Amino acid sequence: MSAFARLGEVVASPEGAVTYELDFGRDELNVAYVAVRASASLTVICQRSLEPFVLPVAVDTRLGLIVEEREEASLPPGYEPLLLEEDGRLDPIAAIEDELLLALPLVPVNPDHELPDDVTGPDEDDTPSPEEKENPFAALRELMKK
Repeated sequence: MSAFARLGEVVASPEGAVTYELDFGRDELNVAYVAVRASASLTVICQRSLEPFVLPVAVDTRLGLIVEEREEASLPPGYEPLLLEEDGRLDPIAAIEDELLLALPLVPVNPDHELPDDVTGPDEDDTPSPEEKENPFAALRELMKK
């Protein structure tokens, strides 16, 4: 993962591997594209527990290759635009890295982490039934009987 410098800046650990596949071609409308398929297990910081955890990330997208921004409007539905460099070349590492960065959640949360009870409150099973709850006006009722 050392080839992906920007991705390394947003993860907790730059360790790990990225597997990817690029498929270049033209579709039936003669639109040049690159299909990007990539996957990685990235170590990120859970924003709930502030502990690192491994987040599997997978990307499968088709990018329409454009040379000028105005060409974006002519891309078929389902294509994301990818603006090529001025000389018409594509940096494959940058394209893969961009897609992985876009696939990362804005606020990573470990799905296996549970909040402590003092944060979430008691479970529904722990709440007393209406008959068990102490009525705050019970003392007043007793005073009114006298």
